Amino acid sequence: MTKKIIFLTVIAIFYTTVTVYTQSSWIRINQLGYHPESVKVAVYLSEKETAIRIFTLCEAKTGKVVFKGIAVAYNGEYWGMKSSARLDFSEFTRPGKYFIMAGKIESPVFRIDNEVYRGTSDYILSYMRQQRCGYNPWLKDSCHTHDGFIVDHPTREGEIIDVTGGWHDASDYLQYVPTSANAVYQMLYAYTVAPEVFGDKYDANGNPASNGIPDILDEARWGIEWLLKMNPDSGEMYNQVADDRDHRGFRLPNQDTATYGYGRYRPVYFVTGKPQGLGRYRNRSEGVSSTAGKFASAFALGSEVFRNIDPDLSRKLAIKAYEAYEFGLTDLGTTQTACYLSPYFYEEDNYTDDLELAAWQLFRVTGDSLFLVKADYWGSLEPVSPWIEKDTARHYQFYPFLNMGHINLALSDTRYSLRYRYFLHKALSILNSRRQDDPFQVKVPFIWCSNNYVVAALAMQMLYYEATGDASFRYQEAALRDWLFGCNPWGTSMICGLPAGGDFPEFPHSAFTLHLGVTTEGGLIDGPVYSRIYNSLIGIRLLKSDTYELFNKGQVVYHDDIGDYSTNEPTMDGTACLSLVLSILEKDGLRQTKAQTSIHR
Repeated sequence: MTKKIIFLTVIAIFYTTVTVYTQSSWIRINQLGYHPESVKVAVYLSEKETAIRIFTLCEAKTGKVVFKGIAVAYNGEYWGMKSSARLDFSEFTRPGKYFIMAGKIESPVFRIDNEVYRGTSDYILSYMRQQRCGYNPWLKDSCHTHDGFIVDHPTREGEIIDVTGGWHDASDYLQYVPTSANAVYQMLYAYTVAPEVFGDKYDANGNPASNGIPDILDEARWGIEWLLKMNPDSGEMYNQVADDRDHRGFRLPNQDTATYGYGRYRPVYFVTGKPQGLGRYRNRSEGVSSTAGKFASAFALGSEVFRNIDPDLSRKLAIKAYEAYEFGLTDLGTTQTACYLSPYFYEEDNYTDDLELAAWQLFRVTGDSLFLVKADYWGSLEPVSPWIEKDTARHYQFYPFLNMGHINLALSDTRYSLRYRYFLHKALSILNSRRQDDPFQVKVPFIWCSNNYVVAALAMQMLYYEATGDASFRYQEAALRDWLFGCNPWGTSMICGLPAGGDFPEFPHSAFTLHLGVTTEGGLIDGPVYSRIYNSLIGIRLLKSDTYELFNKGQVVYHDDIGDYSTNEPTMDGTACLSLVLSILEKDGLRQTKAQTSIHR
């Protein structure tokens, strides 16, 4: 992923960007639009000292004012602005197309409608298919078909093992079990939440053709098959394929030139539970539980989901889940990813969340209450995800970003549900208490992969509300949701290609964009980072003029530029986790439509 020194080759980019700013104030909105019943807030920003007191909501077609609201002033200094305000029009619920006026400033046109998120859950799967290793449907070709040779194994060093498949992690071609297992779990969970929103337009290989299986399950199974290869036997686990020798500049995956001293084979790292690194640098691994727990939870949920679709696979996954969980108990601690050329790796430091989720899912599969007791035991050891308490983290230090064990226990009808609802309330209260004067009300740390934290916090709020009916955090939830689709200083969506015709990343850090001239459709980009982080990174060089220069004068920056690997690189696991959020939003839109239809009958 983006933990790397990138040696940018000499690149000819045949486009120019001339940015002419003719205004000094802007209104940021969710470009996709708003459900009629949802919280609806736009944000006003200005480089000048202004005092906006009233705003109006106007019909797009006629310009007729349909709502007047009070603009509430906030502090824009954090974002390099002299004035800002929140424009709340939540009480207006009539469907249609509208724009907002604040003074003489007019927002882009947006919709209020139950179907504004329709199709988005399937749309982002386009990026997952683009990330496939082995057969890649985007390229209609295969890559990395010789993966790989075993390293760090006490008796099998140098042996060839078939681990072709899975997904490339980001715009590089490394593959990790932690991110892949989490991606599998999140997509499977998204399906269990809202199976009705997913279509069937692609086959198992990702080619256009219906096969009777929802596309999200085809995608999840692609990951499951790879995970099974990475865990071929009880107690035999591998954590990653390739290492940072991969970072040789932009090339398409089927034209990969990275070498590891073993011909066309790439290294496959055995899970040792000890510090690893074949070169100068080593990680700080101290156990196997984090990786084993992720294997177990993905396998167990897969067993549940595929029970009626593929009973043989379901039975196999149930056995593998139990074995993986038991292996995770043999050497408590975390397995971090391995590096070679540089000291950049996934610095995962917690594992109790992984064992909690694994135990919960085994309880679901087996009905054995002992697993439920174990889930509560592991969950009680970490009531709040550390990144929330600390408001920072090293890269992937506390992963996954969303504790799905807590979510499941909070949603359950077990004797533990109230405890975990309290844990979620405590976490959300901590987030909500920060940066009260921020006009965007997005309270996550702007470190690498900030959008992953946005998605995690957003999903937590959505599922907390489902578990409790407590609306205390609905405004915070809406702020995070709208941030992803354009209600941010840059006015851009954080998902490539979405919405069509909108402002979204056109030049993501990707070989597909550079060599094929396409954006990475559906990919969630890393997201904005603190300017101090951006300024400290090695190897970043913007390849065009900064289209968002006026909005990068605050404490956080973002660039829609191929050269910016810190803010504009799409990631596989972030995109997969977004499927859960979008499935909930689509389901809510369907619910509102059904409710309105019932009323009008």
